[in-house]
Amino acid sequence: MGGKTGNKAGYFDKLKGLLEEYKSIFIVTVDNVSSQQMHNIRRSLRSNAVVLMGKNTMVRRALRTFIADNPEYERLLPHVKGNVGFIFTNADLNETRKTILAEKVSAPARAGAVAPVDVYVPAGNTGMEPGKTSFFQALNVPTKIARGTIEITSDLKLVEKDAKVGASEATLLNMLNISPFTYGMGIAQVYDQGQTFPPSVLDIEESQLLAAFTAAINTIATISLAVGYPTLPSIMHSLVNGYKKVLSVAIETDFSWPEIEELKDRISNPDAYAAAAPTTEATTTEDAPAVKEAEKEEEKEESEDEGFGGLFD
Repeated sequence: MGGKTGNKAGYFDKLKGLLEEYKSIFIVTVDNVSSQQMHNIRRSLRSNAVVLMGKNTMVRRALRTFIADNPEYERLLPHVKGNVGFIFTNADLNETRKTILAEKVSAPARAGAVAPVDVYVPAGNTGMEPGKTSFFQALNVPTKIARGTIEITSDLKLVEKDAKVGASEATLLNMLNISPFTYGMGIAQVYDQGQTFPPSVLDIEESQLLAAFTAAINTIATISLAVGYPTLPSIMHSLVNGYKKVLSVAIETDFSWPEIEELKDRISNPDAYAAAAPTTEATTTEDAPAVKEAEKEEEKEESEDEGFGGLFD
């Protein structure tokens, strides 16, 4: 009894120490993960993370004793179910996730196993003798006899995702030497600095966050301007719009200030400022007579050349 109590106390101390040392946790599923895979994952994570396994009842009991001092640990409790473990890390979450998911091994289909993916039988020659045609027909696999062997004529979905593999399907896949499944650690949930979220959140890029943030700011500014309630995103627009109104009033009245004098003068005397406009058009207009005169001279010379040429024809 004392040994069990000591082991439990040691596990509690280890879990508490890891929770205090590391800010992030991957809650991983370990269904169908072999001991060799576990060894490889521990070795690949050795410098950046720590893997901790344990019975769910013990983990939940330990977490409940820590909640009084650290209420955020309560967010972990709903995810301690099934065949799971913890990976503690302070490293980059995306890089750690890649390392965790990299250790995969192919596995044959076993009768009664739940298919994690859709399983297809590809078209092609099986190399089997025609006597086994009835076996394919029982599973509705389209075949024909080619060069004395059975050939599958088109791809066929044999097992759907999340469905149990039947004995006949497992036998056929093994006969065809197809190992359709890959097993390794999966990531059920991520805990980071007191918050839990699904691993798909790690796929969100910074550009997407910035775009969403910008869209939210624009929405807030639009609503604020529409209802006339000033907020930080709308205040700049309100100031600009207000200044435009002041300019409109000043232009229509005698109200003025030094910065608007030139604008009011431009509106009152547009001709006075026309001379300051670019002179490209004027220059072009002035040069037009000279261009026309040059064209006339060229036409005259061409006509004289034509007459001279005709004299000797």
